[in-house]
Amino acid sequence: MPRAVAGLSDRQVVCATAEEAAARLAAAVLAALRLRLATAARVDLALSGGSSGKLVAAALAGGEAGAEEWARIHVWMVDERCVEADDPRLNFASIRSALVGSGAIPAENLHPMPVLFPDGAERYERELRAALAERPPGERRLDAIVLGMGPDGHTASLFPGSPALDERERWVVWNDGDAVTPPRPRMTMTFPFLNRAGFIALFVTGDSKRAALRRLAEGREDYRTLPVAGVAGAAETRPVWFLDQAALP
Repeated sequence: MPRAVAGLSDRQVVCATAEEAAARLAAAVLAALRLRLATAARVDLALSGGSSGKLVAAALAGGEAGAEEWARIHVWMVDERCVEADDPRLNFASIRSALVGSGAIPAENLHPMPVLFPDGAERYERELRAALAERPPGERRLDAIVLGMGPDGHTASLFPGSPALDERERWVVWNDGDAVTPPRPRMTMTFPFLNRAGFIALFVTGDSKRAALRRLAEGREDYRTLPVAGVAGAAETRPVWFLDQAALP
């Protein structure tokens, strides 16, 4: 029987495998988006990349959403590596392959980060603000986001000790601190924007994440040394953790 991680949160879904956790996460995200679609013409979802992102994107593509629903879902990138479009390290490439390649979503509904432009962060923030401008001021937020966590406790491209951790105004920034792992710089959404999302899912799997998850559960560190601790959400949208057995401390 999967067990919860004491001290982490009461909002946990613990599964035997990463694939099962991804399927449960995809079902929860799609359910949250469907609730919003009942009263909105479109919804906005942001996904992280990396190996976890591939698994989540594949689970979303294989989920129960139909073509009519996907036509109203717009997908944004939580963060991105500053590499060429044909570089296998590009997060967007794996997301596009899973969602567009499967026929789940129209290609024009995917919004890549313009990482090859010096003002790319400003461009992406303007695009986000324009997309959300028709909403009431208090609802100018993403409807759902999916975040991961690295072995060092980073989430998005918010790394321990990096400058973007203390950003309080901007939605999207370049993050090129000494602690950022190559390739750099990275483009990333920031805490003030991520924490406003209507539904926040954290997907953490694999034994390489065990130590960071233990540190988080102990509650002795803040977001500057363990950035994932900065993912708080609002009172009504506290994050939901989707974990596999291998990640449990």
